[in-house]
Amino acid sequence: MIGAEILVGTLVANGVDACFANPGTSELHALAAFDSRPGVRCVPTLFEGVATGAADGYARMTGKPAATLLHLGPGLANGLANLHNAKRARVPMINIVGDHATWHRHVDAPLTSDVAALAAPMSAWVRAVPDAASIAADTADAIRAALTPPGGIATLILPSDSSWDDAPAVEPIRVDTPAPAAPDEGALRGAAEALRGGQRVVVMLNGAATTEAGLALAGRIAAATGAKLYAHTGATRITRGAGRVPVERFPYPIDLGLAALAGAAHIVLIGATEPVGFFGYPGKPSRLAPEGCRIHNVAPPGIDALAALGWLADAVGGNGTPVQTLDLPELATGALTADAVGQSLAALLPEGAIVVDEAISSSPMTYGPCTGARPHDWLTITGGSIGIGMPLALGAAIACPDRKVVNLQADGSGMYTLQALWSQARERADVVTVVFANRRYGILQWELGNLGFTEPGRNARACTDIGNPDLDWVGIAHGMGVEGGRATDMAEFNRLLEAALRQRGPFLIEAII
Repeated sequence: MIGAEILVGTLVANGVDACFANPGTSELHALAAFDSRPGVRCVPTLFEGVATGAADGYARMTGKPAATLLHLGPGLANGLANLHNAKRARVPMINIVGDHATWHRHVDAPLTSDVAALAAPMSAWVRAVPDAASIAADTADAIRAALTPPGGIATLILPSDSSWDDAPAVEPIRVDTPAPAAPDEGALRGAAEALRGGQRVVVMLNGAATTEAGLALAGRIAAATGAKLYAHTGATRITRGAGRVPVERFPYPIDLGLAALAGAAHIVLIGATEPVGFFGYPGKPSRLAPEGCRIHNVAPPGIDALAALGWLADAVGGNGTPVQTLDLPELATGALTADAVGQSLAALLPEGAIVVDEAISSSPMTYGPCTGARPHDWLTITGGSIGIGMPLALGAAIACPDRKVVNLQADGSGMYTLQALWSQARERADVVTVVFANRRYGILQWELGNLGFTEPGRNARACTDIGNPDLDWVGIAHGMGVEGGRATDMAEFNRLLEAALRQRGPFLIEAII
């Protein structure tokens, strides 16, 4: 067998059944091996940031890694921004990055680069395969590294000769999924004492703690103690809607974050990191916890968050679990605003939907109204690197073909990876994209005011305004093979959203707000 066939056979034997690909010459033997060893669905992408973002969305919805197939160092570099988000999401992923044949590197061909150095900052594990005989073990090690809790990015660098050289045929190595580590009993006891102590306690949740099972346990704790629950600002996946325990997202603006923690004597972290400012601001703190507040890091990422929540729920005597009732609003009417879109979305969102939220400045107006919507999942931008929404929606749709995906997309960040629309059309991905077309980088204009620039000058205005010319999102969608329509009021928006939710396949709504 050639090395590439051993690679694919090992992936298939370990349940890796999707690969988001943008290959080049160095990866063609690997690409061909996906046909000679069937079992993996290859999804073509026109930009590597789409491939890495889609693999992130796939992992968030399945809990298992997809592969990416990327072309040498420059191809990997094109995907780094969404690898940053995936690293922050702590999802499993296997990057297969081609490289020149080992005997060709010394001539310094134009595409020669230090692939390992490019991969290292975003990867939990990096290895260059030395030869075809090593592929079976190295691929198994990559899968094991990706699956090791809390989940991580494994980058396997595959020189061309390792792909095409012959190697002895071997049985595929099957990897046992490592279990998360048990929480520290001392940390659990300290958190339980804090929860029972009568002072204000904030519980920050992420990872398994924001799944349905995790929130049910967290709800028991909150009901018994009065603790305030927050999902991390960039939570990986939040189960929401009727029948689930409702949870607010911790606010992005620093002043709102400081206010949310005011008076807290204790912060308990379950699968989440300590709340800090998204950026540093003059005269404002980096750490948002009040002075003297004690941080209880009970279940850092990689520790069993469900076990920690269950132990704490029993320790504080939490029995009841308050869940959200179905509370569907009327369809919004009148002017088209982000608030009105949130209201109509809450009214129409189908059961089992997956909402991918890269609405940025419009995000708070959509998250809140959907609290009482039909049961759904909510995926956020975990690392702050914009351009994740459309690829994440593609990956979620490939992972869950029987569930409707709704991508709430800011127009500025949508331009980073709009090639994902083509892949959605190619794969008939069931995604409704709602573009909040405010013709500006709204979050940057807000931040200018937050920093005291109440009357920005010509250059600041020019670089935060994306009108003149206005983007034609319906035209862009049509050019990518995606149906679309434009709405300028809520009557038109409601009509388009109802139609898009009824049909299968991708559809884009440009909402002029």
